[in-house]
Amino acid sequence: MSETVLKKRVESVDALRGFAVMAILLIHNIEHFIFPVYPDVATQPHWLNILDQAVFETLFALFAGKAYAIFALLFGFTFYVQYENRRRSGKDFGPRFLWRLALLAGFATINAAFFPAGDVLLLFSIVGIKLFVVRKWSNKAVGILAVICLLQPMEWFFFFSRQIMPDWGVSEMYAEVAEYTRTGDLASFFMGNITLGQKASLLWAINAGRFWQTAGLFLVGYWLGRKQLFDSSSENARFWLKVLIVAAVIFAPLNALLQKVQEGEAAKTIGIVLDMWQKLAFTGVLVASFMLSYRMTAFRKRIASLKWYGRMSLTNYIVQSILGALIYFPWGLSLAPYCGYTLSLLIGVVLFVLQNFFCRWWLNHYRQGPLENLWHRLTWIGTSR
Repeated sequence: MSETVLKKRVESVDALRGFAVMAILLIHNIEHFIFPVYPDVATQPHWLNILDQAVFETLFALFAGKAYAIFALLFGFTFYVQYENRRRSGKDFGPRFLWRLALLAGFATINAAFFPAGDVLLLFSIVGIKLFVVRKWSNKAVGILAVICLLQPMEWFFFFSRQIMPDWGVSEMYAEVAEYTRTGDLASFFMGNITLGQKASLLWAINAGRFWQTAGLFLVGYWLGRKQLFDSSSENARFWLKVLIVAAVIFAPLNALLQKVQEGEAAKTIGIVLDMWQKLAFTGVLVASFMLSYRMTAFRKRIASLKWYGRMSLTNYIVQSILGALIYFPWGLSLAPYCGYTLSLLIGVVLFVLQNFFCRWWLNHYRQGPLENLWHRLTWIGTSR
């Protein structure tokens, strides 16, 4: 990737990030932002119940666990761009990146206040330290460590040692989160979310394989940046075509194996590994398909608005949580009991359109999104760059 490309926005990456944040918004809407209160199916027409189930299954099959994975992958790539730009000016971005992660933990707290059961940004701020550690490693070393992380070593340890991963009472924590959310007490909601909710989220991430997968995806994104594989070239197109073929081929058997390991103790070890692997394979299909399609002018024109959305990913992600809380929770409009999966999806689409319109307007007047600008300014506070 040339120095010019590094200094400019990489449009394909912005658009891909926008796609990921949009998918997260749609998933969070049909989940009611982790507030599982829905209309009684007995009161709805049969056709609507069938449609609701189809919407739920389709959205989860396409995006659940995959949109976040794309988000994580691009987090690693963004670190590469930031680190490389500083390295070319003879400086080490590493220490400043640690401060940037601390700031991200602050943004995570704001988001978690509106998002019951924790927030992925806090996980990113913790796991991101691994990027600091490997920033000067060779490409080979980074690649090897990425593979080790994606192999889910903790789950294999518990499997071969015939031990069971402790759940640390995560289910009980989530039950408590649901209880204070239902009361509609705003103070309890905010305080519980940034304490108990964040704790439950981190422990769930460890149990569900998200901790190691996030680390692996960060490293893969960093490695992809170093190898200049997000650059637009015929050689890179061949790389993404190979990724698409391999990911598509291995997805089916991984998914089939996962279906066979859904019960018993194996589900808590091998089941988690297979779940993470099949989601990773499908993520590969999504990313490779997107990168290949982005080479086509017609596709770029159709999804052009996503690049605006992706450039303001932090702002959009946090505003999503605030709007979702206002729409669905008891202290807001309390619409959760009246919104099935289909209506929730439509609400998500409307929110995306409104957010996207705002992004385009804002970026036509300002260089960065409001929270992106704040994060940038605080990152470089006390220095002349």
